[in-house]
Amino acid sequence: MNAVLVYFVRDMRRWLRGRLNVYSTLIMPAAWLVFVGLALPTRFTDHYLDFIAPGILVLTMLSAGMQGGSSLIFDKILGFLNKFLALPSPREAILFGKILFITVRGLLQATVIMLLAVLLGATVFSPVMVLLAYLVLALFGILLSAFSTAIALYVQDHDAYAAVNSVISMPLFFTSSALMPYDVMPPWLRAIAQVNPVSLAIDLIRSVAAPPFAWTSLVVLLGITAVMVACSSLLFRRVTV
Repeated sequence: MNAVLVYFVRDMRRWLRGRLNVYSTLIMPAAWLVFVGLALPTRFTDHYLDFIAPGILVLTMLSAGMQGGSSLIFDKILGFLNKFLALPSPREAILFGKILFITVRGLLQATVIMLLAVLLGATVFSPVMVLLAYLVLALFGILLSAFSTAIALYVQDHDAYAAVNSVISMPLFFTSSALMPYDVMPPWLRAIAQVNPVSLAIDLIRSVAAPPFAWTSLVVLLGITAVMVACSSLLFRRVTV
């Protein structure tokens, strides 16, 4: 665990030193929250900001998670990964340190978006509701970070990874329940959205605000996350041996 924390602190320090990166990652979710949540007229809800805020929080985690694989590519290109693999610490500690860093970074960004939503007039959650929302976001962040690092193992440069990121992240978001409920979607989009893991996370956060909480869906998300972390760990060991 100490080795995991060492790798986590190393990546966190590097990220915080690049202030432009810190600010730029907040621009897109904040723009969605302001220009879509406040300006888009809808017929299916009286308070669209409350409806879209969970989707923007999950979008923040989606962006942070999918961009997280670039950190591993950075280490591969500059030779840091080979140096880390030569250390006596377990090689999985490198992967788990990356997953922890990507998830914590996403949660920090989601916190800023959550505070912005409250300032814009979104409904304030109770402390228990906030903890449940953070639990969902953390599980979703771990799922995405494990997925993105697995992809980064097979991509050789930043340009290729950016292309893969765009191909995956935007379709996932736009085919989810982030922008509209299932009952107003076309049938073909509804079928996709109902099996989209992004929709699963969004619906879980919405169930926090509108009880009862979907515990069964939380167990499903936990199971998917555990499988993805196990697969990512297996791939990491195979690729780096």
